[in-house]
Amino acid sequence: MKAVRLKLRQTSANYRREETIHNKMTYPLPPFSTVIGMLHRACGYRSYQEMDISIQGKYGALKKEVYYDHCFHNSLQNDRGILVKMKNPDLLSKAFVKVAEEKLQGSNFRKGNNIQVYDEDGIQEYRELKDLKEQLDAFNKQRIKPAISRAKRHLKVLSERRKKEADAERNKRIALREKEIKASITEINNRFKTYEEEHYKTPYSRFRTLTCRPKYYEVLSDVERVIHVSAAEEVLEDIIAHQSSLQSLGRSEDFVNVIGAELVELTAVDGHYSSQYSAYLPIAGVMGKDILLKEREGISAGGTRYYLPKNYVIQDGKRCFSRKGVLYTSDYEVDEESREGSVWIDHGSQNYIVSFV
Repeated sequence: MKAVRLKLRQTSANYRREETIHNKMTYPLPPFSTVIGMLHRACGYRSYQEMDISIQGKYGALKKEVYYDHCFHNSLQNDRGILVKMKNPDLLSKAFVKVAEEKLQGSNFRKGNNIQVYDEDGIQEYRELKDLKEQLDAFNKQRIKPAISRAKRHLKVLSERRKKEADAERNKRIALREKEIKASITEINNRFKTYEEEHYKTPYSRFRTLTCRPKYYEVLSDVERVIHVSAAEEVLEDIIAHQSSLQSLGRSEDFVNVIGAELVELTAVDGHYSSQYSAYLPIAGVMGKDILLKEREGISAGGTRYYLPKNYVIQDGKRCFSRKGVLYTSDYEVDEESREGSVWIDHGSQNYIVSFV
């Protein structure tokens, strides 16, 4: 069986576990979807190419890196965080002007309580907009809604009169008057909404609440990876041809150094082989005893179970990943009783145990 063997090294890497936020934890090895994405990007594929992946490797140490996170809230908070004015309200970026910042508990940007002001014009504009919103709400409640309510009552009276009116000409005049009143209701609503949009909503949308806090990445260092890829022959040839385009694995800054990329022939298990690296092993292979976990004295064999994403389909505009159950472990072995097709051996510089997912 033909496959491509990739030997990669990375100075550092984070293969982020998607459920983690404040401390962005990492998988010990890259998920299948991350490897597949790297290969597709390197080869320039625009559609999914069927491939199975075997991932194994090791790392030197696990550490934490601190980074400063900028988080824009979905709603504008009047009493917390940092009040900023966006240069472009349609884009979330660092292009903003710092207006004011909370100093102590009980802060209030509008009232000026316990805040540090950085932009006097900005804070004045913010307060005027908050005042305008109150005025608009009061005008809508006291003038607009009563006027529309009166017009709707008038419409109800005209509608009942028209139903009882036998004279065709008078009926026509009543219907025309109903149409005029409906048009006036629409005009009143539209004029109010247009004014509110232009003078309040649009300028107010430029203000956002920003919170800045330290967060953490778990980072693997001194990373070594051995990846086997099984796919159609032309796909394997593409991977070999584009090995220089393999740039990063994990984050964009987690650069890859390709130690080797070659087409290899995998064979059935013809003896007893022990693992050289930690690996993701398919659950079916472990449960079916095709892959044997070593037992240390007094300690039951085991590992960490993950359900890792592999490939996806687009449904309702979202990526829906298929997930594969794997066991992450380091102490495992295979022998002649391992079923052909479940486990393979790559007789390279080392005897790599290969089990595809």
